[in-house]
Amino acid sequence: MSIENMFSLKGKTALVTGARTGIGQAIAVGLAQAGANLILLGHRDNMQETSQLVSEAGVKSQTVLLDLSKPDKVAPFCQDLLAEHRVDILVNNAGIIRREPAVDFSYDNWESVIDTNLNALFVLSQHIAKPMLERGYGKIINIASLLSFQGGITVPSYAASKHAVAGLTKALANEWAQKGIQVNAIAPGYISTNNTQALRENEERNAAILSRIPTGRWGEPDDLAGAAVFLASPASNYVNGHVLVVDGGWMAR
Repeated sequence: MSIENMFSLKGKTALVTGARTGIGQAIAVGLAQAGANLILLGHRDNMQETSQLVSEAGVKSQTVLLDLSKPDKVAPFCQDLLAEHRVDILVNNAGIIRREPAVDFSYDNWESVIDTNLNALFVLSQHIAKPMLERGYGKIINIASLLSFQGGITVPSYAASKHAVAGLTKALANEWAQKGIQVNAIAPGYISTNNTQALRENEERNAAILSRIPTGRWGEPDDLAGAAVFLASPASNYVNGHVLVVDGGWMAR
């Protein structure tokens, strides 16, 4: 197989959650530029910008709506989706974060983060993987975090959920690798998105973060597109259960 074909996604269909902005949008556009058609999942029907960017790549896209904070809605959603579409690539990107000291952290905040970042991801992966297992081919990419390895500050539910995403990635890979499905994860470093706005606006925290990143800058969502294309393509057929860190060198310090 040529290098060009090894990274090609022509003829494939990718489902990307949380595709409206930020990392999800950048990954969706990257997959589209590699040739994949896109199913863009969001919880609000305002995916016009992402749809336009995907269209400019010359592929098709469709928007579907699902509130991932309600994991019990995921199974019926998948049944309807899979009745109409073959999904070759699943990118579990959608996630939320709540900031509050652990001693005061509300159970509602705990539950909403765990439901969105972990429980919905698991149920979605289960159901999308079933036809993949029958075909003997599929790619699942979970978006982990540096807080899959570290504890962070005032984000206990987010750290717990992202540790679990890394562990679940390995668990699913162990079961599904022999059946032709590669399950891997990307752990973004400090990326300039809505989720990190509070950190970037805090002068002290922002300076401390930048001082540790060897590249000397916050990452941009586009910095993750290449990693996603690699893990979605035949180039990664022998990569299983891996958490690929894209962090400007943060973990090397």
